[in-house]
Amino acid sequence: MRENFRDRALVIRTYDFGEADRIIVLLTRNHGLVRGVAKGVRRAKSRFGSRLQLFVNLDVQLYPGRNLYTIAQADTVDYFGARIIEDYERYTAACAALESAERLAAADAPGDPYLYEACVDVLNQLQHGDPLLLLDAFLLKSMSHAGWAPSLFDCAQCQRPGPHHAFHPAVGGAACHQCRPPGAAEVDPETLHHMWLIAHGHPSQPTHAQAQEAHRLTRAHLQWHLERSVGALGIMEQ
Repeated sequence: MRENFRDRALVIRTYDFGEADRIIVLLTRNHGLVRGVAKGVRRAKSRFGSRLQLFVNLDVQLYPGRNLYTIAQADTVDYFGARIIEDYERYTAACAALESAERLAAADAPGDPYLYEACVDVLNQLQHGDPLLLLDAFLLKSMSHAGWAPSLFDCAQCQRPGPHHAFHPAVGGAACHQCRPPGAAEVDPETLHHMWLIAHGHPSQPTHAQAQEAHRLTRAHLQWHLERSVGALGIMEQ
């Protein structure tokens, strides 16, 4: 039987429900992905005010219902949207990070705070940093935590030392000339080196072409493992 709980939570997504309610998708620190209904939140005098919106970090109290939790109390801890919503690239990167986190959290074990803390960290860094590099670093680290880290130097199939010039998600990342599958992307080894650096928290200064190529590879690797697309990621390439 589910029990009521209090936790820190990021608002990941919202959608209207009924006449005046709204369903809030929350990524919590200790309880994984939770869907809760905020009753009456769309009324002008709602007690929740504007707290239940994207990019808000909450201290939230939830009570279990038949299918959804009910949000009984929500207090703002941090709001990351002030600088994000006024910049298109930051906004798109933040949305892509949250959408990816929602997909990753579906398979994440409740009680593991990694994704919540990673999202808080990337939203905070997006206030000032390079949106594309921060997003890709977040995705690569999150995939590594999930056990999906791409091989970025040695061949993912035979472990032949790199650097290599091919990449394919189906084989696990970099591929040597013997293991290279049909349809593998031809890549600059410096792009893979850049991906390795940001995946391990090191600074990197890629060229524009390398940053764009790294994003395409990161996106392809994530979506291959998720077995579905992440819409906001495609917008970053446009």
